[in-house]
Amino acid sequence: MADLFTEQFDRERARDAPLADRMRPATLDEFFGQESAVGPGTVLRRALEQDELFSIILWGPPGTGKTTLARLCAAATRSTFVQLSAVTSGKEDLRRVVQEAEQRRAYHQKRTILFLDEIHRWNRAQQDGLLPHVEQGVLTLVGATTENPSFEVVGPLLSRSRIVVLERLSEPALERILDRALTDIERGLGERRVELAPEARALLILAANGDARTLLNGLEIAAKATPPSGDGRRLVDRRIMADVFQRQALRYDKSGEEHYNIISAFIKSMRASDPDAALYWMMRMVESGEDPLFIARRMVIFASEDVGVADPGALGLAVACFKACEVIGYPECRINLGHAAVYLARAPKSRHAYEAIGRAQDDVRRTLNEPVPMHLRNAPTALLAELGYGTRQDHGQGNENLPRTLAAKRYWLAPGAAGSTARTPGSTESAPAAE
Repeated sequence: MADLFTEQFDRERARDAPLADRMRPATLDEFFGQESAVGPGTVLRRALEQDELFSIILWGPPGTGKTTLARLCAAATRSTFVQLSAVTSGKEDLRRVVQEAEQRRAYHQKRTILFLDEIHRWNRAQQDGLLPHVEQGVLTLVGATTENPSFEVVGPLLSRSRIVVLERLSEPALERILDRALTDIERGLGERRVELAPEARALLILAANGDARTLLNGLEIAAKATPPSGDGRRLVDRRIMADVFQRQALRYDKSGEEHYNIISAFIKSMRASDPDAALYWMMRMVESGEDPLFIARRMVIFASEDVGVADPGALGLAVACFKACEVIGYPECRINLGHAAVYLARAPKSRHAYEAIGRAQDDVRRTLNEPVPMHLRNAPTALLAELGYGTRQDHGQGNENLPRTLAAKRYWLAPGAAGSTARTPGSTESAPAAE
C-alpha cells in the first residue's frame, strides 16, 4: 500500500509541477538548440554514446538547459546521479556523497555522477576538496555555472574538466520548444487546447530572450490567465501576453561576468568613437540598476586614458559629470551621463600620455633608487649650495633632468616622433563644441 500511495503522490506531484519542469527533455534528441555542444558527432555526444563520460563544466546563461543536460548525461550512462547545490551545501555534504560513491563502486561496480549546480558559489577550499575524488575516479563531476569558469573555478579542477559552452537558445529552437509544449497532451498544454495569436507568439519569443524557462513560464501563466471559449479553446492574445511580461528583467549581475562584459562594451564603443553604441550600453547598465557613479568614474578614467592630450577639456567635463551625478542623483543624472558619453565618444583620441606613464613606471620598478641630479635638488642652506645642490651641471648629451643612467630615455613619444609606438585610436575630428 505504501508503494501504491507513493506512486500516486509522485504522479500528482508531476502533474502539478511547473510546465518548465514537466517539459524537460527526456532524451538528447529532445534537447533543442545546443547542437554545437551535444549534437550528433560532438565529443560529448560520442562520449555519452560509448558510456565514457568525463568531468565537465557546463557554462551558459540561465534557461539554456544546464540542469537538464546533466540529468541526460546520467540517464545516458550506467551511473547514479547525485545533485547538490553549491548555494546550500558544503564539505559535509560532499563527504557524504563521496562515502556513498565509494560504496557504490566497491559493492555494485557503479559510477557516480555528481551534479554541482552553481559551482562558482563554492570557495577555493571547497572546490579543492573535490580534486582528489575527481582524480581517483570516485566522482565524475558535472558542474554548472552562469559565470566564466576561468574566473570562478579553481585551476586544478578546471584542468581536469572539459568546459561545455551552452549558448542562448535561438528563435528556431524556442519555436520548437513552444510547439512541443502546446501540443504535448501528457506533459504539456495539449489537453487545455491553448492557442497563441501570431502577435502573442512573437512577443513571447522576443521576451524569452533565449531562455527556455522564461518561455515556458510565460506560456503557462498566459494560458492560466486566458478563460476558455465556448468550444473549450484558450486563445492567448497579445494583450494578455504583454501583461505577463510587463517589464522584462535585464540580465545583469553587478558582481558577475555580464557586468564586466557590458562595461567593456561601453568603454570600447567610446574608444571606437561610436556614440550610438556607447549610449546603448550605458543605458543597459542604468536600466539594470547600476550605480550611476560607477559609470561616471569609468568615464573620468577614460577621459585621461583614451582621450588624453588630444582634448584636454574632456577630463574636466568627465569630472563635472561625476559631480553632477553625486548632486542630482538618478533618474535625472542619466542626462549628464549621456552628455559626457557622447562627448567622449566623439572626442579625438590619444593614449600617448597613458603609455608614457607606463614606460616611466616600468623603469622606476626596474631600476634602483637612482640619485636625483645635483642641479634638481633643493638647496635651502648655504652648505648644501656649496656642495653643488641646485647648481647647473653639464652632463653632456641627453636629458639632464633624468638620473644619469636614464639620460637617454624618452617616455613621452609625441605622435609621429621617431620610435613612437603609441597609437591614436578612434576619431581624429576636432573636439565637439559645447552645446
